[in-house]
Amino acid sequence: MNFTKYFFLLLASIVPLFSLAQSRGVDTSYIDEKADVLVLRAYSSRKFTEYQVTNPALTFTPNTGLNTGFGFTFQKFTLNLAGPLGFLNPNREKDFPRTTDLQAHIYPTFWMIDLFAQFYNGYKFPGSEGIGVPREDLSLQKIGVNANYVFRGDRVSIAAAFLQSAIQKKSAFSPFIGAEAYFLKISGDSLILPEANFNRERNYDRADFFHIGPNAGMIGTLVFGKGFFLTGSAAANLGLSISTPDSKKQERNTQFVPGYFLRGFAGYNGERFSLNFNYVYKNLNLSEVREVGQTINTGNYRFIFAYKINAGPKLTENFPKYNPMKIVQRLFKKD
Repeated sequence: MNFTKYFFLLLASIVPLFSLAQSRGVDTSYIDEKADVLVLRAYSSRKFTEYQVTNPALTFTPNTGLNTGFGFTFQKFTLNLAGPLGFLNPNREKDFPRTTDLQAHIYPTFWMIDLFAQFYNGYKFPGSEGIGVPREDLSLQKIGVNANYVFRGDRVSIAAAFLQSAIQKKSAFSPFIGAEAYFLKISGDSLILPEANFNRERNYDRADFFHIGPNAGMIGTLVFGKGFFLTGSAAANLGLSISTPDSKKQERNTQFVPGYFLRGFAGYNGERFSLNFNYVYKNLNLSEVREVGQTINTGNYRFIFAYKINAGPKLTENFPKYNPMKIVQRLFKKD
């Protein structure tokens, strides 16, 4: 499975949405946009992608920990960089292979777009007496996109809650619809599932998955006091899932499976600074492999402190030349 090819295919499919979304403004009675305010942030976060199987139930947990990082948002472009600090993660396995987890949560005016490029190496599963059994050879690769159109996106702003680049003035709610697509591969140097729980006929050393389907949900923000907010969204999906164990096409299994996507944001967002907590959680059920149920749960939670400053005229005038969002707009701008 060529994951690089699939990643750029999915990315190309949603890039035109950026230009469309950025060209439509907000209702200023509900949202105060701060495009030319430079938002500087420091944050702690934890990303994880768990692998669960059923019959019997077993959860493989990744070798991830608490990340610490910095980032900025300016003129609707955001960049965050973070990594784990050793003294904050004493329980991480030092000799496990490196894991890369790239997540982009992009929230233009009328869209919610989530991109995933995750390459996890090394997992643990619960053994006897609660002691984790290491599987440093076990890897999970996941490429995916989730895109939703927010019907009243000019009135409810996730950018305010997630990026602190706008301020929600008053409460608002909106339904949304969309679609999602994922490619996954789970593999190991030997049989993936512990033979004490799964016989060889039900086991495998590799499984490939493709998942696609529609979703729909609601998003809303409650504003109370001056600058305090509570934002949340919930979506349900029904996807077509195809699994192929050990590259054996004759064992390919196709099922329709449900799932959900949750987002939650809470805190204070003012003119000068913001302090908030946010959580993104995706439940991805997949078709069975040799009668074994498969679920991938991906989460990302953050504690954020952001400070806002008024950018100088040189930065305001010159940054559009290098802003990827503006470059995309120019590429897809209609004559």
